[in-house]
Amino acid sequence: MGQKVNPHGIRLGIVKTWDAKWYADKDFAENLHEDIKIRDYLKQSLQAAGVSRIETERSKNRLKLTIHTAKPGMVIGRGGSGIEQIKEGLKKYTTKRVDINIAEIKQPDMDATLVA
Repeated sequence: MGQKVNPHGIRLGIVKTWDAKWYADKDFAENLHEDIKIRDYLKQSLQAAGVSRIETERSKNRLKLTIHTAKPGMVIGRGGSGIEQIKEGLKKYTTKRVDINIAEIKQPDMDATLVA
């Protein structure tokens, strides 16, 4: 029986990039668990919006989230109210200042996460 390798792991650094772009020495585990909780919260709360990928970038006291979605209007909401609700919901997971960017997926039928 052959050894199976995850295709995402092979493509990292060549075709695909990491979903988390930050570095930490001592508090790596805390940041990792915080990222996981944030991703779970966002995927659960934005389930109808067709979220494909969530990228995180960290600095000392700032967290930048990029949400790749097929329906950006559902995430943004009327007059930006959706983003404000997301920021309020994220306050229980992190104490850092949260910046949210929305990236539209132009061809949602070509994204494996959305098709599945």
